[in-house]
Parts: sequence; C-alpha cells; structure tokens
Amino acid sequence: MDNRELQTEHCLSSSSSMGSEYQSDLCFPQLGNISCRKPTSDRSLSFFPRVFLSVACVLTVLLNLLIVISISHFRQLYTPTNLLLLSLAISDVLVGLAGMPLLIIMSTSCWYFGHMACILWNYLTFICQSASVGNMVLISADRFAAICNPLHYPVQVTVKKIQLCVCLCWSASVIYCAITFKDNLADPELYTACIGECVIGFGMIGGILDIIVNFLLPLSIIVTLNMRVFVVVVHQAKAMRSLNKCVQHSAPSRAKKSELKAANTLGVLVLVFLLCFCPFYIVPMLAIKYEKMRSAMKYVYYLYNLNSCVNPLIYATFYPWFRRAIKHIVTLQILQPGSCDTNILKTKRDHI
Repeated sequence: MDNRELQTEHCLSSSSSMGSEYQSDLCFPQLGNISCRKPTSDRSLSFFPRVFLSVACVLTVLLNLLIVISISHFRQLYTPTNLLLLSLAISDVLVGLAGMPLLIIMSTSCWYFGHMACILWNYLTFICQSASVGNMVLISADRFAAICNPLHYPVQVTVKKIQLCVCLCWSASVIYCAITFKDNLADPELYTACIGECVIGFGMIGGILDIIVNFLLPLSIIVTLNMRVFVVVVHQAKAMRSLNKCVQHSAPSRAKKSELKAANTLGVLVLVFLLCFCPFYIVPMLAIKYEKMRSAMKYVYYLYNLNSCVNPLIYATFYPWFRRAIKHIVTLQILQPGSCDTNILKTKRDHI
C-alpha cells in the first residue's frame, strides 16, 4: 500500500508539474486551451537576426528622417523629383516605425494588444508599403519624362502636379488597403485560431486583387518605363561621346551628363526596390506548389522591409547634396536664421 501511495503521489506531482510547465508556455495561462503558446526557440528569430532587424529599424527611421528634414527645410531642394523622394522617405519612416517593430514582435513574442490593434497596425503597414510601390511608379514616370521628353519636362512636370500625384498616391493606397482589409476590419478575429497571435488573411478575391494591383500592374509599368529610359540613355551616351569630340566642356554636354547621372542614380534605386519587392510576391506563389519554399517566406518579408533602410544609403552614395544636408543637420546649422536658403546644390551636377 505504501508503494502504491508513493507512486500515486509521484504521478500527481509529475502531472501537476507538466500542467504548470504547459501553462507557463501559454500567452494567457488563465484562458487555458483558447490561448496561443509562446513562440518556441525554433520558430522565433535567433539572437543575431533579431539584433540586426532592431538596428535596421533604428537606422531606417533616422536616415529617412534626415531625408525628410533635408528636402523639407532647404528651399533649393523643392524640385518635382525631390518631392517624390520625400514621399518615399515618409513611407519608409512609417515602415521603420510600424512595419519592422510589428515584424519583430510577431516573430519573437505573443500579441498582447488585442485583435483590433493587430488589424489596424497591419493596415497602417500595408498602406506604407502600397504607397512605396506607388512612389516607385511615380519616380519611374518622372525619369521617363525627364530623359525621353526633356524639352517639355519643365512645363509638363511641375511642383503642384507632383504634389497632386503624391496626394492621389497616398489616397489610393488608403482606399485600396481598406478594400483589401474589409473582412479583417469587419471581424478582427476572423483568421485567428487562438488568443495571443496577430494574424491577417485575405480571401481569394482579395489575394488576386493584391497580386494584380500591388505587384503585376506596378511591376509592368516600372519595368517598361525604365527599359525605355535605358534605351534613350544609351543613345544619349553615344551622342555625348561624339559631341565631346567636337566641342570640349560645352554647357549642353554638362547638362546631358547631369540628367544621365540622375537617371542612373534613380535607376539603381528602382533596381534595388525590384530586387527586394519581387521575391515578396514570387516566393509565396511558389510555396503553394513547392512546400520547401515555405520556410523562405519570412525571410523575403524581412528583405522587403529592409529596402526602406537601403534607400537612404543610395542617396548618401550618389547625391552630394544629401551629404551636405546631413552635415548641416548634424552640426545644427539649420537652426541658424536663413539656413533654408543655403546653397546645398554647389554645382549643376548636383541637380536631380
């Protein structure tokens, strides 16, 4: 009898300890089976990727804020193309403030802020990402007009028209995401299996609409416009070489070089965007057929968000005016009276 009692007590103690361990793994132990389990070590981010994403998040916000302050403060930078870069930087700042922290939270811990907060947070993130795509389309169209139709560009592309295009871009992103998130906003718990997770989902119509509107259509426009620009740039480069043989250091030649340099710089910007943007849609479509691709889905989402951190580094590499603006901001020279009229564009080559 004594042995049986000891065995019974041991089983009860072991079962209670297993139950306590199970409850400690739950996001909300008091809710029992309806609570999600905390992310395990094999499903969460490891230490170094988590630190890398955190650093990238901070850099994304700081670097893009420098762009926003630079273009907003210095009057010499009030150009149509710079307004498009300003809009892109604002969307990148919001991605750094909302998208990247959401990605880190969802990958490493439970969601404690409620279903509606999850939907609204994702809604804001999707608006920023959709606006980034729209800004890239506008940047490609702007470069196409500047290179392929340079004589009419100052008349056709003005600051007011660009401001209207940017407002339409952001408005369209808000409306489009509202349509896509219609089911999630109506029922925040529609796609959640347990309490403590942040999950959004789209029906078949919403998924097809997202692929067409946010991927295939803008991708086709961006690639087509930049291919046309590339062809024209090649022809202009040949014309410049023949012109330089006849006239050395001519003013038209310097203007041509300035436009070609601007086209090449923004071409790099668009190319990097496409390299980060395309896998975000291609890999999930391949994962439907190939199960091995599912493990790569989260990494392409990280890559898509990291594009917002890369953009300011491209500006710092290719744009001298951005480096000068950073120097004025860091040294607090922008606080001096009349600093908004500072000559940031030292030479014509700095113009975009």
